Amino acid sequence: MAELTGKSLHWDIYEEHLDEAAFRWSQWEKALDAPDFTLGEVAELEEHMAAHVDGLVLGGGPVAKYLLVPALADEPERIVPAALALLQAEGPSGPAAVLSALLGAEPPALAALQRALELVPSRSIPADLPDLLKREDAAPELLALVLETVGVHRLATAPLCMPFLTHREPQVAAAALRATSRAQLPLEPTMLQRALDSANPALRNAALLAGLMSGQRGSWVACQSAAESRELGDGLPLLLLGMSGDEREVNRLLELLSDESLRPHALWALGFSGRVAAADACMKLMWNKPVAALAGEAFSAITGLRIAKEYEAPREQENEALPSLEEENLDEDLTPKPEDSLPQPRPESVAAWWKQERQRLDAKQRYLAGQPFTPQALLNALASAPMRRRHALALELSLRSRGATQVPTRTFVSHQSAALKATRATPTSSFSRPFAEGLRG
Repeated sequence: MAELTGKSLHWDIYEEHLDEAAFRWSQWEKALDAPDFTLGEVAELEEHMAAHVDGLVLGGGPVAKYLLVPALADEPERIVPAALALLQAEGPSGPAAVLSALLGAEPPALAALQRALELVPSRSIPADLPDLLKREDAAPELLALVLETVGVHRLATAPLCMPFLTHREPQVAAAALRATSRAQLPLEPTMLQRALDSANPALRNAALLAGLMSGQRGSWVACQSAAESRELGDGLPLLLLGMSGDEREVNRLLELLSDESLRPHALWALGFSGRVAAADACMKLMWNKPVAALAGEAFSAITGLRIAKEYEAPREQENEALPSLEEENLDEDLTPKPEDSLPQPRPESVAAWWKQERQRLDAKQRYLAGQPFTPQALLNALASAPMRRRHALALELSLRSRGATQVPTRTFVSHQSAALKATRATPTSSFSRPFAEGLRG
């Protein structure tokens, strides 16, 4: 076997580093969307993962050649740490191996490679990565990966992105829109409107955010129209209505609670509205078992009451009896969802608390965790809120600042903390106004 500094490598140690890094990364990635993890707790998970990735980097060329490069064709959980180590290795061979792996990778492997490229420092991005956009045989998934990567690292330029804004594949056009928006590049109104009119939800959502980030009124009108038509996709239009904090939009969301299929999206959005009326509606739905946990989460986000101790209902024991073949739904997605970890509220106790506390809140005011919504409260929530909610909070911050202030909530904690620190040094006047105000066009 290969040698390092004259001694045989202990391959079992490096294989254990890769296995542990894969396991720790999987835990860390899930924690980014967890309702029961905070930034500090995620940092602890990250520290363990980083130690194993560092161990792989220290293995040098032999470990890269015989262990990491083959792992790029393995399961996604192993691809990410292997690619992280290769991208941060000394010398060009590691990044070159990742670039080579991109060319023949299937979509699941591409997604894992993209995740690694998003997580490494910008200086570790292969300089030749943008050249893949020039390949005539590049698959749409590869084009989207390159555009997403340069977008996340805010390395996008107009010459790179503009040719792909009208790409026939929606995922490529959406990636180009996101990259353009993150880099605060100008967008032609006609090009933006074409994307807003798309029947593809992902492309339309990318256009909604890009337009709002650049202050285009047409995107807000499109957002309201999507809510009225109930063509919501992943629910982003409703979330944006809630984050606006506007009383009329909150009333629109309250009306949608009567639609059982839209209720989860509406509750999620109402939790960011900060309105007393939204808290009242959430209180009532805590008696509705299918959405009780979501209602409790939204209520907590507005009022600051933590659903725990006397306000939390004991978890019911799941029935372990297997369903019969006739009863079993073979198409049902049994993958655990982040909301599955939400606590179940005890409605009677929460109602008694709300009866006492509601009188101190102003129905015309917007609240965040029981405090008046202010730019400082938003920054505090970004530092302390459950991980699951921080992505939307960071989005509102970006929209309020028209893209000038961005806190990446899906990257390593050290990067997030640096962005938060820089934001705290920024005058709050740059993101003090609700993002739906001052739109043009």
